[in-house]
Amino acid sequence: MSAELSPIDKAKFVAARRAADYVEDGMRVGLGTGSTAAWLVRCLGEMVREDGLKFRGVPTSTRTAELAREVGIEVISLEEAKWLDLTIDGADEFDGELNLIKGGGGALLQEKIVATASDQMIVIADAAKEVHALGAFPLPVEVVPFGWTATRALVEETLVSMDVMGRETTLRMNGSQPFVTDEGNFILDLHLDRIGNPRQLAMVLNQMPGVVENGLFIDICDVVVVGHGDGRVELRDINAGTVTEDRLDFVESDNLFSDLGD
Repeated sequence: MSAELSPIDKAKFVAARRAADYVEDGMRVGLGTGSTAAWLVRCLGEMVREDGLKFRGVPTSTRTAELAREVGIEVISLEEAKWLDLTIDGADEFDGELNLIKGGGGALLQEKIVATASDQMIVIADAAKEVHALGAFPLPVEVVPFGWTATRALVEETLVSMDVMGRETTLRMNGSQPFVTDEGNFILDLHLDRIGNPRQLAMVLNQMPGVVENGLFIDICDVVVVGHGDGRVELRDINAGTVTEDRLDFVESDNLFSDLGD
C-alpha cells in the first residue's frame, strides 16, 4: 500500500501517475524500461481496467512487455505501430537541457529506437536524477560481442581526448557471465564522473566499429515529469520553455502496490 512506500518510490509513483495523463484513447505509446517505468505501466493498466482507456503499447524490453500484458495493456511491436504518438520512459540522469543518460536496465538500444520513433518523449524521474552535468551515473555503451575487447580498447583510447573527468570502463556482468541485452550484445559501462560535451561524446562513440549505441539521449526528450516524495510533481517542457507544478494525493490501490519486486 502507498503508506508502505519509501519516499523515493512515492516520488516515482507520482511522476508515473501524472505522466499517465498524457495517454489518450487510440494512441500508440512507447513503454519504457526500469523501476519508474514499471510504475507507469501499472498506472496505465489500472486506467485500462477501471476507466476503459484504449491504447496500444510498444514495450522497450521483454520484461516491460511481460508486465504490460500482465496488467491488461494491448502490446504491439514497433513494426506494427510504424510510428508512435508518445513514449514515456525513465532516466538514470537528466540535466537542465533535458539531455539524458539511460541504459541502467540494459535496454538503451530499444529505448532510443522507440523514443526517436515518437512524436513526443516524456521522461519520468524522481528529483535525485537531476544533475548539473551528466556523467556521475556510468554511461552504458552497447557493443557487439565479437571483438568486444578491441572495441573497449578503442573506446578507452578515444576517451583520452574527450572532455570527461574519469576514463574507467567495465564490462557489465550478470553473475559470472557478461550481461547480454535483448539483442544479444554486451554493455560497457563508462565511469566518466562528468561529461563536458555530451553531444560530441555521443557522436564519437557511435562512429566506432563494434559500438551499437550509447546511452546519451541528446535532443530527444520533450518533457520531464519530476516526482517528489511529498506528492509534488514538476513538469518541465523544453519546447514551451515552461515549468509547472502539481500535487497528487496518494490513493490506496491493491492493484498498483501489490507487486513491488521490480
